Amino acid sequence: MTWNNSLANNLNWSSEISNKDAKQQVANRIAERVKDGDVIGVGSGSTAFLAIQSIARKIKDQQLTVQAIPTSHEVALSCSILGIPTTSLASAKPDWAFDGADEVDPIHHLIKGRGGAMFHEKLVIASSDETYILVDESKFVDVLGSKHPVPLEVDPRAIHLVESRLEHLPVKSVTLRTAKSKDGPVLTEAGNVILDVHFTTIAPDLEDTLSNIPGVIESGLFQHYKVNILS
Repeated sequence: MTWNNSLANNLNWSSEISNKDAKQQVANRIAERVKDGDVIGVGSGSTAFLAIQSIARKIKDQQLTVQAIPTSHEVALSCSILGIPTTSLASAKPDWAFDGADEVDPIHHLIKGRGGAMFHEKLVIASSDETYILVDESKFVDVLGSKHPVPLEVDPRAIHLVESRLEHLPVKSVTLRTAKSKDGPVLTEAGNVILDVHFTTIAPDLEDTLSNIPGVIESGLFQHYKVNILS
C-alpha cells in the first residue's frame, strides 16, 4: 500500500524555473544514457530536478531497474514521489552521477552549494567514475566567483574562528546564510551553518586552503575534479 495524499504525490520546484526549455533539453539528454542496472548519483538544482523526472519516465516506460544515490533529503523525496528506488554510498558505488552548478569556468572548475548540500554532493562526485554537470548558458563564467559567493559549510561552534582565518585570504565579504521560511540561519542536513564568502580572486588551490581551516566541513568550490559539462 502506498500513501495517497498531496505531499506524497505532487512534485514541485520551489520557484519558477528559469530557462526551462533549455534545461529540459539537457535533462532529456542525461536521461538517454540511463541503462538497466545503473546506480546513479543524483545531485540537486533545477536542471537536476527536471532530469530526475525525465529519468523516472524512462524507467517506467522501459521497465528498467535503476537505483539512485540522492545527495540531499530534497532529492530523496523527489525520487520517492517518482518511484525511483534509492540507496546510499554506504551500500553502493555509483556507476555515474549528475549534478548542477552555480558557476562553471573555462577549465571546468565549479561553484556549487546554493542548495546547501555541497558535502554530500562532493562525496558522490568523488565516488563516481563519471560525473555530468548539467547547466544552461547562464552558468558559464570567465572568472570563477563572478556571480556567486563560495559557500562554506561550517560547524556552528567555529563560525568566529573561520571568519578570523578568512581575514587572511582575499575576501570581500562573509555572510551567514539565513533562512527564508524560518527564523535564524540555514542549517544543513548535518546541523551545520553556511557562510557565503565573496572572494576578490579564487586561486587554483583555494579549495584545499579552505579545507584546512578548522571548523570548515566542506566548501562549494569544486576544483580539479574530472567532470563532463552537459549544456
